[in-house]
Amino acid sequence: MKNIFLLCFAAVFWLKPAGADVFIYCSEASPDYFNPQLSLSGTSFDASNLLYSRLIEYNKEGTKLVPGLAEKWTVSKDKKTYTFYLRKDVKFYPRGDFKPSRPFNADDVVFSFMRQKDKSHPFHKVNGGSYKFFYSLNLQNQIVTIKKIDEHTAQFVLKKADNLFPKYMAMEFAVILSKEYADFLLKKKQARKIDFEPVGTGPFILEKYVKSNLIRYKRNDSYYLGPAKLKKIIFSITPDPSVRFQKLKREECHFLAKAQPTDIPLMEKNKKIKVMKRLTHNLAYLAMNTAKAPLNNKEARKAIAHALNRKLYLKAIYKGTAKTLDSPVPASLWGHNYTLRVPEYNLKKAKALLKKAGFEKGFKIKLWTLPVSRPYNPNGKKMGELQQADLKKIGIDVELVTYDWPTYLAKSSKGEHELIQMGWSADIPDPSNFLQILLTCDSISAGSNLSGWCNKKYDKLIAKAMQSDPKTADKLYKQAQVLFQKDLPFIPIAQSYRYVALSKKVKGYVVKAFGSERFYHLSLSK
Repeated sequence: MKNIFLLCFAAVFWLKPAGADVFIYCSEASPDYFNPQLSLSGTSFDASNLLYSRLIEYNKEGTKLVPGLAEKWTVSKDKKTYTFYLRKDVKFYPRGDFKPSRPFNADDVVFSFMRQKDKSHPFHKVNGGSYKFFYSLNLQNQIVTIKKIDEHTAQFVLKKADNLFPKYMAMEFAVILSKEYADFLLKKKQARKIDFEPVGTGPFILEKYVKSNLIRYKRNDSYYLGPAKLKKIIFSITPDPSVRFQKLKREECHFLAKAQPTDIPLMEKNKKIKVMKRLTHNLAYLAMNTAKAPLNNKEARKAIAHALNRKLYLKAIYKGTAKTLDSPVPASLWGHNYTLRVPEYNLKKAKALLKKAGFEKGFKIKLWTLPVSRPYNPNGKKMGELQQADLKKIGIDVELVTYDWPTYLAKSSKGEHELIQMGWSADIPDPSNFLQILLTCDSISAGSNLSGWCNKKYDKLIAKAMQSDPKTADKLYKQAQVLFQKDLPFIPIAQSYRYVALSKKVKGYVVKAFGSERFYHLSLSK
């Protein structure tokens, strides 16, 4: 512990004489991987985005798709064949004994996606083989072939037309790995390092990681869009939001992740701190594992919904930084069904439904509380205590349980929970990013459908919507939300504003409505 403390102290002490070259980010938790192919965690996305590039990217503001590793792309008339024309000047950075002998090419594209699709691929099962995004989008079946046309051309052939495919290629999971590095690790029998000691083409290189303590990055001077203005980035892993705020005030970090609503007024009064906000496409919800009794009973689930005082949570936890949500689609996003209503807070109705379900005397159950601050839920522990008290009033005896963030994600993706707090922040501005990933049958095995709810009629509506024009898709998405409401596999709690607190020295930051943090464009004034 002493050595870790000295390492952190040295990093912060080193910042001050380094002037405007070193950016320190007070992050909330440790990543589970340094490869977003294997994760659903925003924490891991933040830690990985610096390291990789994608075929397609979003612009800095997150408003439109722009060329990434692909200079351009074309789509066939039937919208089933996408051809990507790749840049010729992109270099992978070295790591340890590995020195790239060639630039990025189509082999790397094929490798990066076939690893996820092909169960017989030598890297498919490395580090667990759980490609949550890829499988929740059903890409293992939707993508028929991925092939190299030539060194600088890669082609994807789809089973069905999909208007969203270019947006998928800009999502976090669609990073491009180095096939040459993979082959190097395979020969050395060190395949698992690919997701922990990464090689990419991004603007920064992972230099050092101390779990639960810090991540240190150095600038990739060969980055294809040009070197970043920052030379170093340090993630100071600080789970306690109050400590993060104190570090920001003391100028020990420049950027604070997931600000506590109670701290925002104090931040706004500090002359050295800038507070930015935006209503982002996010959702906090309480998932009920429908694969387990008594939550496989619809009346029992609706009884729980009637017992939860969601308006109290807004006052006690969000402090005016969120609003209640009645749909799995955020109100800021097209496709939101405004006619839906979560069962209102009504203890009399809740008790009647429990009796109808055969649980007049209640039951015992475990509720997993969110262990880290997230934009959609700043205080899982406190929310859990309020939910525990609410359910006690109708005879449900709740035991609160939690784990560290990587364990929480791993265990919940396997369906080990009963009740669980979770949330989602959009990766693309489309309703399918919520309705498909969180609620379809395919997303159960992918580990993102924590309710374990499977409705084939619902799935057909989502699949049809994703192949339709926006006007038709809007109607279909709203119909699917009605089916969701009838069964209520999870209870929407809130949609929140995202508050970002940063030093006034930070220049170039934009709060996006969706997606995780990307720091390439930042600079620091002296």
